[in-house]
Amino acid sequence: MEQMALYRKYRPVTFSEVIGQEQVVKSLSGALALGEVAHAYLFSGPRGTGKTSVARILARELGTSANDLYEVDAASNRGIDEIRELREAVRTLPFDSKYKVYIIDEVHMLTREASNALLKTLEEPPAHVIFILATTEAHKLPETIISRCQTLNFKKPTDLVLAQTIKQIVEAEGHKGEAEAYELIALLGEASFRDAIGLLQQVISTSGSRKITREAVEAVTAAPRRELIESLIRAVLDGDLPVALKQVERARRDNYDFKVLLKLILRQLRLSLLLKFAPHLKVELESELSPDEIKFLVSLTESPGATLLPQVLRELLAVYDEVNRTDWPELPLELALIKLLEPAPSR
Repeated sequence: MEQMALYRKYRPVTFSEVIGQEQVVKSLSGALALGEVAHAYLFSGPRGTGKTSVARILARELGTSANDLYEVDAASNRGIDEIRELREAVRTLPFDSKYKVYIIDEVHMLTREASNALLKTLEEPPAHVIFILATTEAHKLPETIISRCQTLNFKKPTDLVLAQTIKQIVEAEGHKGEAEAYELIALLGEASFRDAIGLLQQVISTSGSRKITREAVEAVTAAPRRELIESLIRAVLDGDLPVALKQVERARRDNYDFKVLLKLILRQLRLSLLLKFAPHLKVELESELSPDEIKFLVSLTESPGATLLPQVLRELLAVYDEVNRTDWPELPLELALIKLLEPAPSR
């Protein structure tokens, strides 16, 4: 099965199916209801958050047919010649719709000359044309282009929203799954619907089981096993440096991604911090996490080293930014553990 088949299959086709972008949907739905659709929109936000999907939905709501919908990838069509051709094409009337809609993805990739050419069309667009520009890096766009567009910002989905989406797709596909598997896929999905659903596709395609388990996700994604993560965290809070370093060496031997390892550790430590200093959040977290995970997190808050949670989090956050800058990604973590756990020399 094609890796992105599930993402395409469950791509939203109406505004009511769009998840996590309520402010965008409300703005566009209101404009449609009032008949006040802008002639140029800028959809800005992280990758995989639904910018292109919403652009297509807007075109459909405007009654634009496939004949009058044009999608341009500015990453591969970024030059002045391509934009000049577009400027000529927009002058012709639609085939069978009221509007011709041009979706220009990754618009920040246009060359300076191409951006200037596009600006001239945005300044005086034909009445029958609507532009929808999409970008992950709006700060790279000329202010002159931004000022000609109505900007709508797309938010990153939370891990909870991603996990719920994964659960819905798993059930719709006739599979069963575990909450911890959904949570891990969401975390590894890096706040992207597309990436998270792509990971789910890999798990379904390779696990050979109708049940999506955390172990299956770990096997497919090479994510560190929960037992290793929990052992390392407990060693840190117990002040046991040899055991902590042993777990890091184990992770190195098993060729785990240290960025992923640290992300999973930081997540557990943060949740423990919340339970320690804001215990009223336990009820809310219990609705999102598995009983086994809640039990582990509570045990951390009751350990003698729980008072070190803020300090440990600060140190490991710094490590998270360093692991990809070295050929020895385990080294920053080892140094941080020694700094945290090695007793100060006596004088």
